This record gives sequence, C-alpha cells and structure tokens, in this order.
Amino acid sequence: MVADLRAESDDLDALVADLPPARWATDTPAPGWTIAHQIAHLLWTDRVALTAITDEPGFTEVLGRAAEDPAGFVDAGAAELAELPPERLLADWRTTRAALHDELLTVADGRKLPWFGPPMSAASMATARLMETWAHGLDVADALGVTRAPTARLRSIAHIGVRTRDFAFAVNGLTPPAEPFHVKLTAPDGSVWTWGPEEAAQQITGSAEHFCMLVTQRRPRAQLDVVAGGPDAAQWLDIAQAFAGPPGPGRD
Repeated sequence: MVADLRAESDDLDALVADLPPARWATDTPAPGWTIAHQIAHLLWTDRVALTAITDEPGFTEVLGRAAEDPAGFVDAGAAELAELPPERLLADWRTTRAALHDELLTVADGRKLPWFGPPMSAASMATARLMETWAHGLDVADALGVTRAPTARLRSIAHIGVRTRDFAFAVNGLTPPAEPFHVKLTAPDGSVWTWGPEEAAQQITGSAEHFCMLVTQRRPRAQLDVVAGGPDAAQWLDIAQAFAGPPGPGRD
C-alpha cells in the first residue's frame, strides 16, 4: 500500500514540478483553493499523519487545536502553507511525504495510530492518504486541463468508498441500511472488482474511476456512469463520502 501511495504522490508531483510560480495561483474546482492550496493541504495532512506515528502526545495537542475550530482548522492549515513560495512548498511536501511513507513501513503489526476519527492501522492510514492524494490530484489536473489515466490504485480508493457507506448515512443524520450492498465496478484494465453478496437486493454498478470520483465528491452524480439498483443504493449515491468530516457540499 505504501508503494501505491508513493506512486500516486509522484504522479501528482510530476504535474506541478515544472509549473512557473504564477501557475500555482490557478484556481481549482475547490472553491477558494488554488493549486498551491491543494499541495499545501496534502503537506499539512502528511505532517499531521507523521506526527500521529512519531509523536502521539504531539498529535493529542493537534486534536485539541482542532476542537477549538472544527470547521476551519484544516482549511487554515492549507491557507497558511499556501503562502510559501512554490519551490519551498513543493520541497517541503517532498521531504514530509517521504518521511511519512518510510515511517508507515516501520509501524508494528497491531498498532493503531491515532487520528481525527477512530484509530487506524498503518495500512488504513496509507490507504486514506492514497485516497486524498488522488482526489486532490484530480483537482490539480482539472485546473491544468489535464486528463490522468486511471490506474489499478483506484481499487484501494473504491474499497474505502464501499467501507464508508454507513458513515455517509450517519453523517447525514440517516440510519444506515441493515443489509449489505453488492458493488460491481469495472477496473481500468477491464477486469471486474466486486464487494458484497452478489444476490444483494441493492446493487451498484459502474466504472471504478467514476465510482471513486463519486465517493470523493469530485464530480456530480449526473456526470458519472455509476448506476444504482434499489432505493437504498440510490440514496447512498447521493450522499456517498469516503472522507472524514461533515457532509461534503459536492461539486457542480
């Protein structure tokens, strides 16, 4: 999983490495966020994740500051780091993410790392960082008018999307369905990835790339090929959210 995270980070790095400084101020689809904000957010979160591994008391202090301003804490971190000169911002992200990736490989089996939600394993943290790096990388690619080829790394992101079904219902004040769904996605290489019992009454089908766009709320549902079979499945697709925090506003 760490190898996939490294590869995803490197792909995004390649998009911004040669940008002139002025291009870092280009607006992305996230309201109020430039390309600099996107990389700054990844740098901030990678720093916090590194702290969770190497300095648990320090991470507890981070949690305390977050509790003072739950809505604006993360955005403030991105805004502050986005003020750095682009070459410094990129260099800091490279150094921090490399340290995080190395530390993730040293986490002992069975250790749970503290986080803003439930504690998680090193593999789960790597997967979460992969999901966020891909999603914010998509914002950067959209800002630059670049279409990125989907990869097999989407499987881990789709897995988070499926696993967070109940969270999406709960964060929207809804009772999660009692029965599992069957999710069937077409991978970039044409193979099929599935979750849940094939005979489930509620079904989801579509391409893995579009499903990942949906659960990271990077595209509106109407633009995607993801199809629901059953009312509960349809409701989920309207609120699906693979990331932590309050309900996301989605994208126009």
